[in-house]
Amino acid sequence: MIKEYSPVIAIKDLSDKVKRGCEGAVVMVYNFPDLPLGYEVEFIDDDGWTLDVLTVHPEDIITK
Repeated sequence: MIKEYSPVIAIKDLSDKVKRGCEGAVVMVYNFPDLPLGYEVEFIDDDGWTLDVLTVHPEDIITK
């Protein structure tokens, strides 16, 4: 499981703004017994500005 504040990289296109290779940081981990594991990730551009905040699944990201 990826921990909060870990840097991550999108391994596929996740939205119109967040494309494969986009970098971000985990801001919240959703780990409930009856629900699939999920992460709230803030994705940023090359200048450090927020592109989007998305809820993603483990198969959508890798740690940097």
